[in-house]
Amino acid sequence: MNSKNNIIARLKPRYFWDVDLSGLNEASASRLIIERIFSLGDIREINDVINFYGEKKVMGVLCNLTYIDPKTFNFITKLFNKPGEEFRCYQIKQSKPRYWSS
Repeated sequence: MNSKNNIIARLKPRYFWDVDLSGLNEASASRLIIERIFSLGDIREINDVINFYGEKKVMGVLCNLTYIDPKTFNFITKLFNKPGEEFRCYQIKQSKPRYWSS
């Protein structure tokens, strides 16, 4: 983690409508911050998160999420040049049978 910049001060409160930002710790809430910014944030905010936490930490969190919406999932796989099979959410989706396809 890059300690010279405070990531919480740069976060938009609308991404964290259910959390008190003043009581949020960037170390213990890294999963929440990374997940919300990648799902709801813009490219500048995504770059801020990557620069703050480091690419290895961000990829570790993203690979272990149980759900990522399809649009964000596609963006992440292209951004980090990773195959979808390395993500837990992809593995979970593939393991669930589809009974009805529309």
